[in-house]
Amino acid sequence: MGLPMVCALTIDVEDYFQVTAFDSRLARSAWENLPSRVVSNTRALLEIFNSHGVHGTFFVLGWVAERFPELVREIVAGGHELGSHSYWHHLIYQQTPAEFREDLRRSKGVLEQASGQAVTMYRAPTFSITARSQWALEILVEEGIAIDSSIFPIAHHDRYGMPGVSPEIHERVTPAGSIWEAPMSVARIWGKNIPIGGGGYFRLYPYALTAKLFRRALSAGQYINFYLHPWEIDPDQPRPVKLSAGRRWRHYVNLSRTRKKLERLLRDFAFVPLGQVVKSAQTMQAGAVSSRS
Repeated sequence: MGLPMVCALTIDVEDYFQVTAFDSRLARSAWENLPSRVVSNTRALLEIFNSHGVHGTFFVLGWVAERFPELVREIVAGGHELGSHSYWHHLIYQQTPAEFREDLRRSKGVLEQASGQAVTMYRAPTFSITARSQWALEILVEEGIAIDSSIFPIAHHDRYGMPGVSPEIHERVTPAGSIWEAPMSVARIWGKNIPIGGGGYFRLYPYALTAKLFRRALSAGQYINFYLHPWEIDPDQPRPVKLSAGRRWRHYVNLSRTRKKLERLLRDFAFVPLGQVVKSAQTMQAGAVSSRS
């Protein structure tokens, strides 16, 4: 198709029962007693990516990595990047800075022990770096994170969103130093930022709409930050708790169609790991600064 390789492929590795929609109904102490499907679902994704010859970035929950270190090693052995998705999947703005730092350190430690490599990328649970939790960026820098992908530049969502933030990859300065932010992808429609990057939006939107929005963004020189969870290709997953109608719909809508849509997306667009896209953005911005000096 001749499209530039600016689509980042990212996976948030968590089990079906670890989504924040279940928080008020399912204690984390109960996780150990539920049938886990994260290994089989993640391996299914690895097989899909291998068959299409693509590599991505896997943001792995520390809780998962501690129990299934072999899965972390399989991800790395497959040529994919590794990042932290926290340890306990707590929303950042519901933690104190000290609690967040401890969770981050525990996650990084588990992932680094399993993989044998430094972890320098992070994605917050449910994109929970917002206006009230921007302090987390400074802690990320202090703990060795160089690339964050936690900000969704939208205005209307019950759990996340930072309107006014650039939707492009950019450098953010904190008292501890700078960090590169790779926001989630949006399209500007009727004067508003509309999410287009994956997850529930990918399951909900008709494939033709997703492809159209991707092509429009790429033709404008924008990058795509696509994300998915392993449980989103698992329509037979258990339903451990009763959810409200809205949350039930949000979590389960079109699960049976995700795998087919994903394979089509991988055929139609070129994908690379997030770190590669960020590196390209850094090089371009450095070149722009140099040309002006």
